Amino acid sequence: MADNKFPSEIIDLPSEGRLYSEGHPLKDGKIEIKYMTAKEEDILTSANLIKKGVVIDRLLDSLILTNNVKVEDLILGDKNAVMVAARILAYGPEYMCDVTNPNTGEVSTQTFNLADCPFKKLPKEIKENKFETTLPVSKKKITFKILTGKDEVDIYKDLQASKKLGSVSPELTTRLRYMITSVEGDESQSTINNIAVNMLARDSMYLRNEIKKITPDIELEQEIEIGGETVKVDIPMTVGFFWPES
Repeated sequence: MADNKFPSEIIDLPSEGRLYSEGHPLKDGKIEIKYMTAKEEDILTSANLIKKGVVIDRLLDSLILTNNVKVEDLILGDKNAVMVAARILAYGPEYMCDVTNPNTGEVSTQTFNLADCPFKKLPKEIKENKFETTLPVSKKKITFKILTGKDEVDIYKDLQASKKLGSVSPELTTRLRYMITSVEGDESQSTINNIAVNMLARDSMYLRNEIKKITPDIELEQEIEIGGETVKVDIPMTVGFFWPES
């Protein structure tokens, strides 16, 4: 771990490190982050970083102390867990925001305890970031991976380039191109691109559901009382998450 003069914590990752390659600094399933300082609050208030949409990534990069690790190295579920841990260390676990009752549409202000959010972990048999399935309609056997922060950056760049051309934003097919790693054993990009663009809707829905089922993450949902009934709601990531009112 890096030497530092700031207080820090070692936190667990939802993936338990199993999706990283041998020798990777996160293979033990833990990461060290420091407590936020005024320097990081400067990052959070940078209008330029906010405009570019990279403020959270810059913040997390500033907080990560584990040697040779940047936020782009993290799979997305681990990144989410680090983000929540950073927020708890900075401002405490209580997070107040407005939520909507999914049954009635009623809006109310609720306080969530972020420390009570559990991890969704990988199935025990999974040891690496490589998964295999057979699509139900086309019967093609494919391998795929869970995306990392770097993949998300590359996807964003691809979508921005498509936007400049004035075409329909190909977000779904672009994500499929990055997630799929082989088709019937063929790892060529041309084959992957072809199946991503031409995948039948039922196969696409099946694959997305499979990825959702196995992806490790932190579960940002809790049960709350609204209007005399108990409902489970997603915890919304509002501006108050990293910018709570004084």
